[in-house]
Amino acid sequence: MSEIKDFASHINLIRSELEKVIIGQSAVLDDLITALVAGGHVLLEGVPGVAKTLTVRCLARALDQSFSRIQFTPDLMPADVTGVNVFEPASGSFNFVRGPVFTDILLADEINRAPAKTQSAMLEAMQEKQVTIDGTSYPLSETFMVVATQNPLEYEGTYPLPEAQLDRFLMKVEIDYPNEDTELLMLATMNGLGDKAAAPFEVIQTVLGAQAIADMRAQVHRVDCDEAILQYIVGLIRKSREATTLSTGASPRAAVMLLQAAKARAMLLGKDFTRPEDVQKVIFPVLRHRIVLTPEAQIEGLTPDACIESLVKQVPIPR
Repeated sequence: MSEIKDFASHINLIRSELEKVIIGQSAVLDDLITALVAGGHVLLEGVPGVAKTLTVRCLARALDQSFSRIQFTPDLMPADVTGVNVFEPASGSFNFVRGPVFTDILLADEINRAPAKTQSAMLEAMQEKQVTIDGTSYPLSETFMVVATQNPLEYEGTYPLPEAQLDRFLMKVEIDYPNEDTELLMLATMNGLGDKAAAPFEVIQTVLGAQAIADMRAQVHRVDCDEAILQYIVGLIRKSREATTLSTGASPRAAVMLLQAAKARAMLLGKDFTRPEDVQKVIFPVLRHRIVLTPEAQIEGLTPDACIESLVKQVPIPR
């Protein structure tokens, strides 16, 4: 239990460091850190200007992790992501030039602007932490994490992510506009940075490293989960398949992801056991991109979150 509390204090250090710059987005930071600790990837959705890129860059800096950014565009090729073999005339052999995917934390900016062929280049990297070029596999960083962004307002010139790609993301996190008080505090914070306001991530100090991330990820698997919690998760997942508002419910993989995220959230709070409220906290970002509403539900104006909320109300909470 003391080890769990130590990890929780580490996580508080990360959160406190990020909040020097990222103002009023505590729920977003909690989800991002939960995914990091659980060893998963995140899809960030929000309109331009809500600090998606800045948040990811600050996270990499706080953890002393290498950071790469790929701006996805319609003409982006798979080799621009993974790398390519280049012929060297001097040696008469091919030399592999690594792409930007070879990093610790990768920001895939506006991932839905690239065609399916380029998007699919990320599948092996996200699932198996390796890239295969011309039959040779190259391992990625042990702490490799993808944070992809997409704009929910612009659909012209975009390519919706296929279900197989969406399923690789542990969480879909939505970033909304801040309220008036928060926005005022954000402006005051930026104003107080002086000449560093042009690159606010530079005020972030390193608080943890790669070994701490590896230790936390290992500890997540040791967080206890009672049989009743497992039954609760299965009940929620199976109920989604029966919902009349959904044409596609959550998959068995979604159940595994929900369990992993709930255990990570418990650890964030310094607990060595998983509670129903941990499941309820993470069920929205874990499931909202894994369920598909019926056309009728969409016409009625229902959202994935509204459907998930209905599921939570229908399944009895274990004592």
